[in-house]
Amino acid sequence: MSEYHIVWRLIIVTIRIGKISLWHVHAWDYIKQAQEHEDTVMAAVWDEDVERGQEAAERLKVPFYASLEDMLAQDNIDAVIVDAPTRLHEDVITAAAKAGKHIFTEKVIASTLKEVNTIISDVQDNGVKMTVSLPRLNDGYTLTIQDILNQGLLGKVTYVRVRLSHNGAIANWLPEHFYHLEDCQGGALIDLGCHPMYLTNLFLGQEVTGVNANFGYVTGKEVEDNAVATLFTDSGAIGVVEAGFVNSHSPFAIEVHGTEGTLLYGTPEDKLLIRTNVGSDEQKEWTEIPLLERRESAFSQWVSHIQNDSIATENLQTATQLTRLMEAANLSAKEGRKISLKELQG
Repeated sequence: MSEYHIVWRLIIVTIRIGKISLWHVHAWDYIKQAQEHEDTVMAAVWDEDVERGQEAAERLKVPFYASLEDMLAQDNIDAVIVDAPTRLHEDVITAAAKAGKHIFTEKVIASTLKEVNTIISDVQDNGVKMTVSLPRLNDGYTLTIQDILNQGLLGKVTYVRVRLSHNGAIANWLPEHFYHLEDCQGGALIDLGCHPMYLTNLFLGQEVTGVNANFGYVTGKEVEDNAVATLFTDSGAIGVVEAGFVNSHSPFAIEVHGTEGTLLYGTPEDKLLIRTNVGSDEQKEWTEIPLLERRESAFSQWVSHIQNDSIATENLQTATQLTRLMEAANLSAKEGRKISLKELQG
């Protein structure tokens, strides 16, 4: 009975994964996670760039499929990791869902709320499990900041600022296709700015009703390489999201300000500092707060959802709101005005 149980578990739990494109810079990072997870294996590759896909398949020693439809038709493929260009997300993710394959994808799900709602609907209708990589939600600083806010140590949150930037466009280490507007559906904000966007929205802790964004084109690329977006709420609280590809020594930074206190992270050390009127006597002056342990990765969470027949409800809600905010920001920068989220058609 014990031997039978072990064999049954291996058959059920080992998830065979097909790779949908290696376009994104993190594609091999997710392949590595699949290789390192005890319950997943890489089993196939499709890529819109045939040469890139064939090279990846040879490196992984798995079959390459020139047709996505053919790969998704394979009974021995249980799930897919999607790292395709953003413009292809609706097509490839809905195809995977209709083929009954579980889906792990890089942010954003898609560039418009309408596309995202179509994708989520197909995922639900076909009973597959989908999780979106929003990695900084699982980091210790995020979990610690949430704990501080839940304790009310800052009072009512009035201002949040999160910045993430690097020198990819001036040091020329980003792939050239990351500056292609049609493929990417945007630049620094929709790529790197995704992280400060979902964190700012999380730390505000209240509904964002409007977005105003400004884009800069320092290197003259087709997409913005310098960006800021302001998030508005009906309470008067404001969020500021900053991202760029043109900064050499810009630390990842978080500020959360409230009526009773302030916290700072990454200025520039990876330390979380708090000063509050309502905490301990020690915290009435600037005090370092130890960080909570990091939560398991989005990939591992996805595998657990497949195995436990559960749904990544919070993850998908956060990812949907991320696209909503990004769509509003892109529209704001294009039209030079504040965009009410009520304007977006889902």
